[in-house]
Amino acid sequence: MAVKIAYFLILGQPLILYLGLLTLTSFLITAYIGLSLYKGWHSWPIKYHYRMVKVSFALAIIHGTLGILTHFRF
Repeated sequence: MAVKIAYFLILGQPLILYLGLLTLTSFLITAYIGLSLYKGWHSWPIKYHYRMVKVSFALAIIHGTLGILTHFRF
């Protein structure tokens, strides 16, 4: 079942590829928010950084789980 979900094609590419790109983008945005707060470039509330951390880890867990489950045949 996980293999069907992970390799579901969207525009000719598997879903797990798009999920990985979304996860990477989310981590980069999280790092940018943290760096901009640290350097004083923007005065965003710190809650945005914490929310992005939670979103990034959730996406990473889903992406990693799908990736690992594709190697096991149930």
